[in-house]
Amino acid sequence: MLLTLSSHLLRCSYPCFLPLFNILFTASHCNNNFLISPTSLQGVSGCSFLKFCDMASVSFVLGVIGNVTSILAFISPVKTFWRIIKNKSTEDFKSLPYVCTLLSTSLWTYYGLMKPNGLLIWTVNGAGVLLEAIYVSLFILYAPKHTRRRTIVLVLLVDIAFFTAIFLVTFLALNKKARIDVIGVLCICLTLSMYGSPLSIMRTVIIHKSVEFMPFFLTFFLFLNGGVWGVWAFFEKDVFVGIPNGIGFGLGAAQLVLYMIYRNGKPYSQENANMNGVKHVEDIEMGSTDRRNAVENGF
Repeated sequence: MLLTLSSHLLRCSYPCFLPLFNILFTASHCNNNFLISPTSLQGVSGCSFLKFCDMASVSFVLGVIGNVTSILAFISPVKTFWRIIKNKSTEDFKSLPYVCTLLSTSLWTYYGLMKPNGLLIWTVNGAGVLLEAIYVSLFILYAPKHTRRRTIVLVLLVDIAFFTAIFLVTFLALNKKARIDVIGVLCICLTLSMYGSPLSIMRTVIIHKSVEFMPFFLTFFLFLNGGVWGVWAFFEKDVFVGIPNGIGFGLGAAQLVLYMIYRNGKPYSQENANMNGVKHVEDIEMGSTDRRNAVENGF
């Protein structure tokens, strides 16, 4: 009965999704992984459509899903920045996670542009570059004078000077294969360096036996994102995407296990947290956004 209902829904909804399929297939026509044209599927039954889905590139479908989960992770700090705009102050928030994430998404975008069939990598990370640039700009706008100056220096050194140096050296001095390998290694190193925040969150949860400082939906989407991109990397045989996302998936799974264990724990008061040097949940959300780029992430 469930299969019949699913087939009926697919048959009824196919005309609505046909334009989207045409756009996606056209954008990735160079992949040549698809056995039939999407336009030739008009009028097919639900079962035929399911057969088409089986024949389609699994990695492409996973990549599209990964784009969606990555975007959800990229927009996770919106609540924090709405608070900054509303209060016209960055309070005790730190700019470093966003400056580093801007560099990470820039490198992953460069990697996707250099990699054959890297459309799904550079599109999502290109969107990440735009969002992170907005976050950093808002932080600079509302930060105190000394913090603003320090953030501007960080952006100039990390996001502009360092990235420009990497681009010039790899683009001018290396052939395409070596360029992809070098950028990929740099992406892995930068993404892995950002896993300190998830580990810190897990330590806080275990010590205080409370998930007050570990937002569930952010943890879940980062877990899902790492899993999707990890499987995508397996099908694409992309070790540079697979390593950081595989580790991110494992950390996300461990965080979800901790959430299930301590979900009924007594909340640890903010007053006590401040006394013991524990950051507020918004601070942890800011740090946790590093892991979303493990793609990728990070993504």
